[in-house]
Amino acid sequence: MPILSLEKIAAMKKPKSASARKSIPSLNVPKLYRIEEITHHLNKFNIRMSRQTIHNYTLLGLIKESTRTPAGHRLYPESVFDRLARIERLKRHHPLSEIKEILSKE
Repeated sequence: MPILSLEKIAAMKKPKSASARKSIPSLNVPKLYRIEEITHHLNKFNIRMSRQTIHNYTLLGLIKESTRTPAGHRLYPESVFDRLARIERLKRHHPLSEIKEILSKE
């Protein structure tokens, strides 16, 4: 399986069949992802990131949840994939404290 960047994963869209497009009107509701779904998508492309890492990034303020489910699970927007890619690139040269400062200025 080829290794894809987080940017490529974030850019991927599920193809819809022609019949599904005709029968279901587009509501333009953004997809929200649970931590488990994020790690699953990343692991499919040999990008290893644990649930704990995503949780820690949230607690540190590096990524932000959109909302929570009634059961309390954090839900993240699709843009989290781009944000995680940015963090991973910055981690090569900066500690997380500096990354937080860099991202807060964007």
